[in-house]
Amino acid sequence: MSEFKNVTIVKKANIYFDGKVVSRTIKFDDGSNKTLGFMMPGEYSFDTDEPELMEILAGQLEVLLPGEEEWKTIRGGESFNVGGHANFQLKILLPTDYCCSFIKE
Repeated sequence: MSEFKNVTIVKKANIYFDGKVVSRTIKFDDGSNKTLGFMMPGEYSFDTDEPELMEILAGQLEVLLPGEEEWKTIRGGESFNVGGHANFQLKILLPTDYCCSFIKE
């Protein structure tokens, strides 16, 4: 899906890591949420509350998922899942555009 219809967008940005990771929250009528964001090169650690689907729209990164020992390379057009109540590590290799979908448990 390249666009979303009938949504509410929260104007205030979510800003992390001194502005190197920025996103905006999108709310849907069914109560679900997504964020659309952009990450600059660097190394970041994130914690999740809910399970997430991370769709990488453009760019390149490496992810270390919970319980894994090897980094996995993800490029634009690919995605990965993260369980809820978890921590995952990212190495952003190229400026990266993403969509994060929060999955209700």
